[in-house]
Amino acid sequence: MSKQNHVPTLLKLFRQYGYEGLTLSKISQETGLGKASLYHHFPKGKAEMAREALNQVNQWLETRILRILDGPETAISKFESMCQETGQFFNQGQNSCLWAVFLMEQSSDDLFHNQISVAFSLWIDAISKVLMTAGLDQTLAKERGEDAMIAIQGALILSHGLKDFTLFQRTLKQLPQQLCEGIENSKMPLIAT
Repeated sequence: MSKQNHVPTLLKLFRQYGYEGLTLSKISQETGLGKASLYHHFPKGKAEMAREALNQVNQWLETRILRILDGPETAISKFESMCQETGQFFNQGQNSCLWAVFLMEQSSDDLFHNQISVAFSLWIDAISKVLMTAGLDQTLAKERGEDAMIAIQGALILSHGLKDFTLFQRTLKQLPQQLCEGIENSKMPLIAT
């Protein structure tokens, strides 16, 4: 079995326990691999395992979210699809964001900050590009892209803190209209999420 088969389990574990809290014993137990096998698949240890989990999140961003935002649809349709995909990826708010988990821990922030920063910037820039194409000026488009990340990340954290995942779902439902406020084609009906 290749190491890629274990990455979804690693992603789940790092989301749940963070970098500092996740032990090799727990990884071994959940993957069914002994410690020797773990090091065979991931010679650089836990840091490599975390990097692979992070790569999976970044691949999702590139292959799903950025592709949606670069598509031919109207701005509102792109944002509705983005929010629907985001809801699915985060299991309607029940899954934590690995980027946020790693950034909150000093040791993992030092290891992964640049990679996470690039991912956030790519998502913000993609949203901004859609909004600029729809007619917003660059400054407002960038602010709305940043506000979208604040809304998504904040809703994830608050949903977990209050154990009420409808907060995340409500945020995703409202976000497309908020992003398109003042844009002529934003009056189209929302896709149910």
